[in-house]
Amino acid sequence: MEKTVLITGAAKGIGAQIVRDFVCEGYNVLLNYNHSEKEAIALKEELLSSGANIEIYKADISIREQVDAMIEYCMMRFHGIDVLVNNAGICEYKLFTDITIDDMHHMINTSIIGCFNVIQSALKKVMINQKSGTIINISSIWGMVGASCEVNYSTAKAAIIGMSKALAKELAPSHIRVNVVAPGAIDTDMMNGNLSKEEIASFAEEIPLGRIGRVEEVSSLVTFLASEKASYITGQVISPNGGLVM
Repeated sequence: MEKTVLITGAAKGIGAQIVRDFVCEGYNVLLNYNHSEKEAIALKEELLSSGANIEIYKADISIREQVDAMIEYCMMRFHGIDVLVNNAGICEYKLFTDITIDDMHHMINTSIIGCFNVIQSALKKVMINQKSGTIINISSIWGMVGASCEVNYSTAKAAIIGMSKALAKELAPSHIRVNVVAPGAIDTDMMNGNLSKEEIASFAEEIPLGRIGRVEEVSSLVTFLASEKASYITGQVISPNGGLVM
């Protein structure tokens, strides 16, 4: 039976590789994006040429009406949602004393309220009634241990972990699993846009495995958690981080 996955913030980086991996697993894919339309279209065209069943959908996940419309479109197009991957988020590198209240609101609205909106809409409209589903929320190693000059980012990612652990307990009787993937340093545009090559090289030296991670090393974990091989795993935070945090 065909399965369907909805992936938020999936036009670039880790999200785009998660899309590719679910396509390889034979899933129908709804790729959500907000600002990265060019990349979303290019990824769709790339995967359609290989026979994928994929659609893209523009929605600002911090706006509930747009999220509800996206969930309804997914149901209309694919007739179900089996897996939900909340990957959308933003990163900001600032001293705590330089963070404005607008910065904090933007981080909370995108990373926390956005995740809340997508999960609650999918639960109400689909997963609770079908009494099945898998939710995988992408957090960060900094949500586990905190990062200097990334206080608002660390705060948002820690909130996602707390939300996921509580939801895992609440949704288990409905046969819905909830887990968190909390990547460490991964080679993405987000990292390369915030750190210089010298800073990245220095950071890699602190990692026991001696290198920055690859997006495939995150996406393969996500598809595993969505599979039947992980059917007894819920409420867990798994961090592919090269041994930086154990």
